[in-house]
Amino acid sequence: MARAATTSDAFNAVAEPRRRAILNFIALQERPVGEIVDSLGLEQPSVSKHLRVLLEVGLVNVRRDGRRMLYRTNAGAIKPLHEWTGTFERFWRHQLSRVKERAERKGNPSNEAGPDFSPRRKDDFDGNKN
Repeated sequence: MARAATTSDAFNAVAEPRRRAILNFIALQERPVGEIVDSLGLEQPSVSKHLRVLLEVGLVNVRRDGRRMLYRTNAGAIKPLHEWTGTFERFWRHQLSRVKERAERKGNPSNEAGPDFSPRRKDDFDGNKN
């Protein structure tokens, strides 16, 4: 199966860690390319390439200020990414709750019954006993 182009949609664009770093850096304040380069320790051509991809998928807005181009994360375009990852949040919360329950049972000195052999819940996310 052929891999989708990084410019095909926001999901493919943010798959690249340097693009995520750029989005994080420009999330709260618009910044020029030079400041992004200096703060993230990336080469200028690389930052420009990543910004171009982010612009093409709509995750970044750009504004001209004299000779400078100022970039800022487009929060509205990131919303679908946030909503999609939110669908998995309940699974993460559930798994963390199970880990906490097991740790509390093992840490309770009145629990002299030995190892925990309680059956798994049928709604557990994965089939592995952790």
